[in-house]
Amino acid sequence: MRVFLTGATGFIGSAIVPELIGAGHTVLGFTRSDAGAESLERAGAEVHRGDLDDLDSLRAGAAACDAVIHTAFNHDFSRFHENCEHDRCVIEAMGSVLEGSARPLVVTSGVLSPMPGPGIVTTEEMPAASSRVMARAASEEAAAAVASRGVNSMVVRLPQVHNTVKQGLVTYAIQIAREKGASAYIGDGLNRWSAAPLPAAAKLYRLVLEKGRPGARYHAVGEEGVPVRDIAEAIGHGLKVPVVSLSPEEAAAHFGWMAFFAGVDAPASSAITQRELGWKPEGPSLIEDLEKMRYSD
Repeated sequence: MRVFLTGATGFIGSAIVPELIGAGHTVLGFTRSDAGAESLERAGAEVHRGDLDDLDSLRAGAAACDAVIHTAFNHDFSRFHENCEHDRCVIEAMGSVLEGSARPLVVTSGVLSPMPGPGIVTTEEMPAASSRVMARAASEEAAAAVASRGVNSMVVRLPQVHNTVKQGLVTYAIQIAREKGASAYIGDGLNRWSAAPLPAAAKLYRLVLEKGRPGARYHAVGEEGVPVRDIAEAIGHGLKVPVVSLSPEEAAAHFGWMAFFAGVDAPASSAITQRELGWKPEGPSLIEDLEKMRYSD
């Protein structure tokens, strides 16, 4: 298949490119920069220039291909709600040129989208909460909206995807610990974040593209739940800073916008994904990658 890949030079997308090409697919990578175009060409991909505000360019890229994988997202958390709503527009724009065809549209969301509550393991069968409750769920609402118009849409929910360079929200926790001179968790720190190694997540996107069911949700989860205290301790060890427990009131000042995520208990399962697609989330654990990364500036 010829696959239009948004976010093709990003953390997730740059791992999907070789995964697709290695399996015999052609990649049309979406990028806004000369440097991005050069990296895509070096990887063996074709280049489609534009940015996420250029909906016409996104439609053109989708129309020119047999399938779409959408991983691009603006991670400016100071405008998180606005960015989630813009992602809705992007998905609906690309979906508009796929209506009535069997061409897959694979959309990215997060395992937090269902918001089932503390102690409850999120599964693929759980629908997303309303975007009024969890803004990121706008992407899943958009996938459902285009599916109702005849688009073969599917959703990949991501946990903390990691290697020794980046680790999802953990990357921001490292930045905060470096700035504050302490690595923190809230209360007993036993709330959990699910995780998966980057290569395994990239492989899942390919499997969803090739074998996924229309309308299905899949979880790129390798570890069901890593205690946030363990993550904070690994960060503290790497940065050589104290590891501290904070009250919820203290957490707001320490973590800023990330205080909600730092305190959330969000274990997630990928049992259905593994069984249905034959996916095996092989690779290092989140803590293993944190222990191997370089923490020097």
